Amino acid sequence: MLNTIKSFLKDDSGATAIEYGLIAALVSVAAIAALGSLGNSLRDIFGVVSDELGDAANNASAAPAPSP
Repeated sequence: MLNTIKSFLKDDSGATAIEYGLIAALVSVAAIAALGSLGNSLRDIFGVVSDELGDAANNASAAPAPSP
């Protein structure tokens, strides 16, 4: 019985699983932060592209039609 208790106290396999879980959580937080920043940048870029295309479409529709 005493040997069973000693082996149970020396077993550190659960600590390894907890460490891997903490590493995975840290990587997840870093990925979420990076992707959030990337999402904001992409939104800004596509906003500029949308504005430029809208201006080009407005300018094209305001121009007189070419004669055949």
